[in-house]
Amino acid sequence: MIEHFLEIDDLDAASLARVLDRAQAWKRERIPKVLDGRAAVLFFEKPSARTRVSTDLAVHSLGGYPVYVRGEEVGLEVRESTADVARTFGSFCDLVCARVFDDRTLRTFAGCAGVPVVNLLSDVAHPCQALADLVTLRDALGALEGARVAYIGDGNNVAASLALGAALTGVELAVATPVGYELTPEVLARARDLGGEITTTSDPYAAVRGVDAVYTDVWTSMGQEAEVDRRRVAFAGFQVDAALMEVAGEGAIFLHCLPAHRGEEVAADVIDGPRSRVWEQAANRMHAVRALLPELIDVEGEVDART
Repeated sequence: MIEHFLEIDDLDAASLARVLDRAQAWKRERIPKVLDGRAAVLFFEKPSARTRVSTDLAVHSLGGYPVYVRGEEVGLEVRESTADVARTFGSFCDLVCARVFDDRTLRTFAGCAGVPVVNLLSDVAHPCQALADLVTLRDALGALEGARVAYIGDGNNVAASLALGAALTGVELAVATPVGYELTPEVLARARDLGGEITTTSDPYAAVRGVDAVYTDVWTSMGQEAEVDRRRVAFAGFQVDAALMEVAGEGAIFLHCLPAHRGEEVAADVIDGPRSRVWEQAANRMHAVRALLPELIDVEGEVDART
């Protein structure tokens, strides 16, 4: 059992493999009600489609009770301190899942709530997305060890969690970003300390050559709207289109965490084409977070992929 899930490397390689096994198994098997009688606060400063629905359904399918709270209802550091809100949530519920603008908010929740905290997204990490990515790669490719993945675009929170997840599972990752938008040295060091094989480049064609999967994300994330024009210039040449996919390995799949901007980071004929696995990837958000939650809750009996 882990105390919190703020970044994907809060799991070690063995526990991550267990979560991925469980996610795949529970697509086919009876789902144990391991959260029966337990409640989870789902706190959303940032709006969401996939994250909200997948987490709500995950908690419910495990027998728990999800309580959705919007950021404006609480007014962190305006109406009430973050620490006091965290203590209040923890006094009511057994789990706090939070999608926030600032990673420091999550750290305060984790320090004050007194119950496990799950990162549903921050400016630093998106670990539940990385879990879904790894489930999708497993579904498509089989074993993750030795699989080759290229990430094209912004070295953002999605890329950071993917890098750490790849390192824990033996996936070889190539990351192509424009100059000035690279993964941070801290993320690269952590991934390599975990044994990750990660290469970086500013050439998308070099990154995708011979890979099993090509992954991208939006060029401008929520909260960066003032940077749209500058980012479009910086990311010119980083669109995943048919020509780029042609350089990837035969049968290489395409991934995107969504929402997507067709004609910017990805061409419509790629995301809507036969190589795309983005809808399976989106569906795996629910399977992944559902498989994660038993790692944080003290439940009676053994919960594993055979349950």
